[in-house]
Amino acid sequence: MKELEILEKALLAGGAVLAAKFGKVTYRLKGRANLLTEADLAAQEKVIGIIRKAFPADGFMAEESPLEETPNRRLWVIDPLDGTTNYAHGFPAAAVSIAFAEKGEIKAGGVYDPFRRELFLAQKSRGAFLNGRRLAVSKTPSISKALLATGFAYDRAEKAEFYCGFFAEFMKLSHDVRRMGAASLDLAWLAAGRTDGYWEFGLKPWDVAAGKLIVEEAGGRVTDLSGKPWKLDASMGSQTLAANGRLHAPMLRVIRRRLGEK
Repeated sequence: MKELEILEKALLAGGAVLAAKFGKVTYRLKGRANLLTEADLAAQEKVIGIIRKAFPADGFMAEESPLEETPNRRLWVIDPLDGTTNYAHGFPAAAVSIAFAEKGEIKAGGVYDPFRRELFLAQKSRGAFLNGRRLAVSKTPSISKALLATGFAYDRAEKAEFYCGFFAEFMKLSHDVRRMGAASLDLAWLAAGRTDGYWEFGLKPWDVAAGKLIVEEAGGRVTDLSGKPWKLDASMGSQTLAANGRLHAPMLRVIRRRLGEK
């Protein structure tokens, strides 16, 4: 699949930019807790340049630029630097995330962590891989035996008690809960079996499009917080629940109970 080859090339090139600029950039604020660095912009320029050269008629949905849709209904969904707050503070937990979709269906996706040199790739119906090794989600059978992950949206100052309520609930029920600050890595690590379940509010399509396919191709399940599958539109990621096949339903029950739903 040529798209997957170009996707891999773009991921590695974007990751090289992040590695080269790490510890050398300043940032500005797009919002109270929403940071932007020159590495975001440079990585995005590199990634889009590589893809556009190979597929000049395709469209782009990227974090740092307006949506570009094209008649051929081929779309590249790009986060050039997921985990910008980590990156800007010199905390090495960040990644490049790219997904390729056609007619609204994600066909290929990848996440590259330049600090660990871990390349997660997935192709629809062909499996998910980490540095060439096939991935499978964990077989953890219950929340009581699980290591979970979460994140907090940019409105966390205004909704701190709301978000922390879910955190506290799952902390009581599970072995523990982790918060890495990079949704693409949260999903990729779930696919690798390093965690067993993950939930978050307020994400964007570029945060999760690649990770969704990676998790699903590794045998996991990804839905919104009502249990419905996502569509590739602006709402994708606004509610995120990903887990191995055994934990998705019990985690969903906890979340819906917390939300006051039946």
